Formats: sequence, structure tokens, C-alpha cells
Amino acid sequence: MAKETGVLESAKFIYENSEDVRISKEGCEEAANVIYDAIEAEYYSTETWSNHLLNPKEKNGSTIDWIFLVDLLNFSFWSDYDLKDTGKSDTKRYSVKWDGHNWTGYWSLCALVNRALAEGIPITSPSFWVDQEKCTDELLCYVFRSNNLEKIPMEKERISCIREAGEVLTKKFGGSFKNCIERANNSAVELVTIIVENFPCFRDENEYKGRIVKFYKRAQILVSDVWACFNQESYGKFYDIDKISMFADYRVPQILYNIGCLQYSERLKSHLLSLKLIEHGHPWEIELRGCSIWCVEILKSKILEKHPKSHINSVLIDFYLWDTAKKNQQQSKSGHDSSIPCHRTRSVFY
Repeated sequence: MAKETGVLESAKFIYENSEDVRISKEGCEEAANVIYDAIEAEYYSTETWSNHLLNPKEKNGSTIDWIFLVDLLNFSFWSDYDLKDTGKSDTKRYSVKWDGHNWTGYWSLCALVNRALAEGIPITSPSFWVDQEKCTDELLCYVFRSNNLEKIPMEKERISCIREAGEVLTKKFGGSFKNCIERANNSAVELVTIIVENFPCFRDENEYKGRIVKFYKRAQILVSDVWACFNQESYGKFYDIDKISMFADYRVPQILYNIGCLQYSERLKSHLLSLKLIEHGHPWEIELRGCSIWCVEILKSKILEKHPKSHINSVLIDFYLWDTAKKNQQQSKSGHDSSIPCHRTRSVFY
């Protein structure tokens, strides 16, 4: 059984060799105090996961199927239309109208899944995904349909992920991700390993300075969403959840910079401010993601040094940072919060 995911080892290597992204120890010291106080004040825990309007309230096998599909498709929601990154649907960015609200970003994904289920489309069923007579590409495009001018980013890639995952689940895991969970024997690390070894679209790895580095963003958030949804019980009971790192995307690095934890070279900062693309696999992308993971580990260690009885781990810090970044996006007129946009990389991995 796997003892580590390899993500933290990779993040440490990236941090030690990074040329354009640095971690501010002073910034982390200040931020750790703020983050701890905020998480405690808001009673941040796994119990808050189900509070969101779009997240499932029931806790059963169907819920597992919902979580798996959402995290299977949980990537690349930044917009080519909403250049100020306001997150608002009136910018013509991709949005999904559901339950009286126009949802954008990650929440548009949750909304489209709920919309399809309400329309009688068994979109969370892996056996449906592999039945291409019923689950046609045209039907999936209908499921992904936008309430705005912009289509869902990477539509073809999302359809490919659904087909691939359906084949793996039906042929190797009895048609449901819950069998992967049971095979992991309450180990979060083992479940991540099962995911990345069997589902290529979750195998989030790159080469950096002659070495393969691992991020596993969607695999780790899939495990963590199960953990949070089931409130650390039943399918969500993992004895080693603290070995899961933060989920290296494009949103959390942004807030880590804006609260003073990350520092960028002038050339990287200029590139980000000009809203230029960063190709997947570019050293800048790898350094942004790897240093963000290691930064959250530093934040966690500083919090636990002062509060050794705290329940805080990297997953909860990530949940808090992501939620805070989205709140800041909604409250800011520009969307960029204060100083830096998120990096613009198209990838199925985040």
C-alpha cells in the first residue's frame, strides 16, 4: 500500500529549484495567524461542505457518483470573455442557469450536473457514459450548454474524460467509484494512487529540471470532497487525510500572492498582468503550482506550531483559501482583487 502520494516531495523539489516564484517566510507568518483566526471564527470544517446550495445533501452511493463526475470535469473555468475575471454572468462568460441563478466558474459545473439530473438525464452514471447510442456527443454538448455566448471551455476534452472514465469504471470497478473507495481500505493516499494509476486523465504530472513532478490536483480534491461530504464517516473515513496536500489550481496561487505569501519575478508578474497564456508544462506554470503546495505546507506547520490541538490540515486551508478568493472576486469591481490575475493555462488537470 502506498505511504505517500509523491506530491509533497515534488513540491519541495520545485520550491528549492524555482527561479521565478518564491515563498515569503514573513508573509506566511502573518498569513498563518489570519487564516487560523478566520477558520476558527467561521467554524470551518467538513461539516460546512454540504451547506452550499449546489452540493448534495444526501450521503449515499449516488452522492459518490455525483462527486466523481464533478471532479472528473473540475478543470479550466477561467474565461476568454470575462478578461477582468469578475465571475459575473453579464460578461458573456460561460454560465449555467439553474434554480433561479446564473452560475459561473466551478459552480457552473455543479449546476449543469444538477440541471441534467432534473431533466431525467442519468449524467452521473458511468454505464450511461459508455452507451454511445444513448449518451451521444450531441447529448453531452446539450448537458454542457451555456446560458451565455461563451461555450464551456475544453468541451471536447471533457467528453473524452467522461468516455475514458466510463470505460475504466465499468470494466475494472463494477461501474462505480465507490468500489475504488472500498478497495483503498480507508487510506486517502491509497485512493489517490488507485485513481492516478487507473485513470490517465487524473495523472497530473510534468517534467521539471530533469525530474517528473506530481501535482494530482483533481485526484486529491476528489478524495477530499468525499471526505468532506461524508463528514469523515462512511465512504469519507480516511485515517491519513493529513497526507493530502492543497490542490494546485490557478485560483489559490493568486490569493497566496495577494496575501503576501508568494513572490513573483518581474518577468512573470508582467506576463500575468498582460493576461498572456502560459502553456501547460512551462516552468512558470510548474513553479506557480509547486510553490503554492509548499507554501500551504508552511502555513499549516506554522499554525500547528502555535495551535498543536487544531484540526487544521492542508485540505481545510485550501478550502478556505479558495472560498476566500471567490468571495474577493465577487466583491471586487475588477475581479482581480488587488494586484495579480490568476495564471491562464488550459489544462484538463486543473
